[in-house]
Amino acid sequence: MVNGVAHRVDVPASMSLLEYVRDCLKLKGTKQGCDSGDCGACTLLLDGEPVYACIHTLGAAEGKSVTSIEGITGQGSMHPLQAAFLAKGALQCGFCIPGMVMSAFALLRTHEQPTREQIKQYMNGNLCRCGSYEAILQAIEDVARDDRQDV
Repeated sequence: MVNGVAHRVDVPASMSLLEYVRDCLKLKGTKQGCDSGDCGACTLLLDGEPVYACIHTLGAAEGKSVTSIEGITGQGSMHPLQAAFLAKGALQCGFCIPGMVMSAFALLRTHEQPTREQIKQYMNGNLCRCGSYEAILQAIEDVARDDRQDV
């Protein structure tokens, strides 16, 4: 199940979850970065927990719920996290942002009012080559302070 929709594609169980989402389902929001679980660009939620899709096999995801960046947005609208990233100028090149948003989404679902240190610790596995870390932290803090019905 990906973004609430059941899919059945004849592919090997050893295929990475990243390849499946990007190549088979054509969900291109999730980015392919390091292919070794070091950058976080491919972060998806697996039963609500952030995982690096490049190192998780499709077989390991069988029977679980997968959520991609496309799965948290409304039809034609941005999620409050995406809007906050935009408002704070945290996007720059934008390559890391889907993974950052997915990690932040998981954080805010489990920590109602995270401290800055909790946010830093939770986001530790996501790299931003543009160095937008302060703006990213501010965006997450803003959403944590606001009404979070959509998280």
